[in-house]
Amino acid sequence: MTDLMTVAEVGGSLAAIGGAAYARHAHPAAYWSTVGIPASVVRLLASYSSTMDACGLTVEPPRWRALAVKATTRREIRPVPPRRGLIRPTATGLRMRLRLAPGQEPADVAASAERLRHAWGVHAVYVRDIKPGVVELRLVGFDVLRKVRMPRRSGGGILRVPVALREDATAFVRDYRAVPHELVLGATLSGKSMYLRNLIAGLADQPVALVGIDCKRGVELSPFAARFSALATDQQQAAELLPVLVSEMEDRYDLIKARQGIAPGTPDELITSDIWGLPDEDRPPSLVLFIDEVAELFLVASRKDEDRRDEMVTQLIRLAQLGRAAGIYLEVCGQRFGAELGKGATMLRAQLTGRVCHRVNDEASAKMALGDIAPEAVYAACSIPAERPGLAAVGDTSGGWSRIRTPHLTLADAAATCRAAAHLAPDVPALAPFRPSISTVPAQSPQPVTAPHPAP
Repeated sequence: MTDLMTVAEVGGSLAAIGGAAYARHAHPAAYWSTVGIPASVVRLLASYSSTMDACGLTVEPPRWRALAVKATTRREIRPVPPRRGLIRPTATGLRMRLRLAPGQEPADVAASAERLRHAWGVHAVYVRDIKPGVVELRLVGFDVLRKVRMPRRSGGGILRVPVALREDATAFVRDYRAVPHELVLGATLSGKSMYLRNLIAGLADQPVALVGIDCKRGVELSPFAARFSALATDQQQAAELLPVLVSEMEDRYDLIKARQGIAPGTPDELITSDIWGLPDEDRPPSLVLFIDEVAELFLVASRKDEDRRDEMVTQLIRLAQLGRAAGIYLEVCGQRFGAELGKGATMLRAQLTGRVCHRVNDEASAKMALGDIAPEAVYAACSIPAERPGLAAVGDTSGGWSRIRTPHLTLADAAATCRAAAHLAPDVPALAPFRPSISTVPAQSPQPVTAPHPAP
């Protein structure tokens, strides 16, 4: 009888271990909530002091404390770790604040992030500066980019779109007012179209005019035509649309200038240098220009097309340099974007503050996107595997960068969102001739252009 009970207990233990291993692989979020959090908290509490000492993050105790220890006990005076705050569990990891000792800085803790990750058995550790003397440790329990689930609170708003998930489990928010123009690079099937799809769907519900240039006969942007205020599907239409956008920008500057006819005694809040300082009733709608496969605007088949190309590039550069104050923002996408495209390419790229680099076919393409603003991110972009579409390295002119991944959104769902929000498209009279006509062909079962993100 005892032997039977022993066999049953061993079998039950093996089944529990096997079930836990399966859950950790197939359902990492559920595993973390049930098993990972308690285990990591116990491990952290038990080894906190020794781990900080091994990482070189301890300091000598204050003199008054050393004297008190000597006067009351005979214990050895040991260095003290940073004072720890409460451990707060989250759906993806743990958060904990540390109060740095005098002489320490956040970079000291960040340099030990990899050691802390191994010591506490978590997927990653990130350090964020909260205020002078206080940092927050964000411990991520599992690979959140394997199966993207956007957080409930993503920090959206006008011209703010939570478009992807960062590797530290926070939302990557595309904020047009903070980063007016962006360059998105990626090879075929890298997830570039998925990023664009999420961005358009996020903007569809906002009072923003969407304008598209898709020289691939509109195959990428036409499904969202119901929400677009203007759409050009070849080089000729783009050459006609861009001057209209430049003229619209100039009209908005005239409106701002008229508002700056400052009379004596005008309140400071009525003085403005961009459209956001105008009253709501006078402010023109913001406008986002999406350019899919920008190289098509640069390529020419004959010498007679060169003048048209040069004119379009000049207009794009003007929009990139002057459009922000007029509420005009650019989202430029392509597979490569360098000097080999022709005159003006490098100058245009320099005006695009935000950079998103998906998987590319060569290191030179990654350097085009990130080499001039975040050189450390070039290697990360080159190491993106083909089986993880949507994964990208993102950076800006501040020099910071991180890995992100966009959630899977079917083409049918994105198109349905645009159709439902078609009535929200602002009225921009100058763009009326370019408003795309909506097809009346009966809808068929749609198929996504980009394959779903497979599990690695």
